[in-house]
Amino acid sequence: MSFITEGFLASIPVLSADEAAVVREQFNALEARVGRETAQIGLLDRHNEEPFIAALAVHPKVLEAVETVLGPDFFLLATHFFCKYGEGEAASKFVAWHQDVTYWGLEPATAVTVWLAIDDADEENGCMRVVPGSHAAGIREHTKAQQAGNLLSINQEVPVTEEEEASAVNLPLRAGFASLHDGCLIHGSLPNVSTRRRCGLTLRYVPTEVKQSTTNSHGKRWHPTLVRGIDRYRHWIEE
Repeated sequence: MSFITEGFLASIPVLSADEAAVVREQFNALEARVGRETAQIGLLDRHNEEPFIAALAVHPKVLEAVETVLGPDFFLLATHFFCKYGEGEAASKFVAWHQDVTYWGLEPATAVTVWLAIDDADEENGCMRVVPGSHAAGIREHTKAQQAGNLLSINQEVPVTEEEEASAVNLPLRAGFASLHDGCLIHGSLPNVSTRRRCGLTLRYVPTEVKQSTTNSHGKRWHPTLVRGIDRYRHWIEE
């Protein structure tokens, strides 16, 4: 499978089983402090406060995987946890089809996302699904999702064809494994129909030539951190 043609890489080993268990306990403690409602999608950029998240964002195996697709010079743009719970009202939550970079305000719109499994992620608890090759056409126009329960920040959704829907593949991951996808790849996930939590940490990276042309979907500017290589462009000098 080629990242260039498919737009993603799957099942990248990052943590051993013992290491993954430690990280899960660290997240459990964070979840207990902030509560499930915040832990669901509210833990954005906590790498600035939580050492275990910062360590994951610069883990050598993560950065090596990112370098294979972005080259030697890149920033960590953001970190964000996505948790889907399988009980009660939370069981209806899903992630609509979307492209990551749509509302990030980047020029050029080049980024990759690493999705690191904190819990085992499978079809039953709503693992990520992708439409292979859908990144090739660039950014598509998004609309508002009609189905209730979309976890995306501004309820965005990109329409897909029947053929694209039929071509979608699941990306199950054991805890401690990661996937990596192009910022323009169409992806999403179905509701968690199990009684198990499905938590993943998304790590967003951009090459140093990227700059911010407009504010992001939260109306804010990014505060990236150089995590590998050299920044020859200095677009983010004020950050």
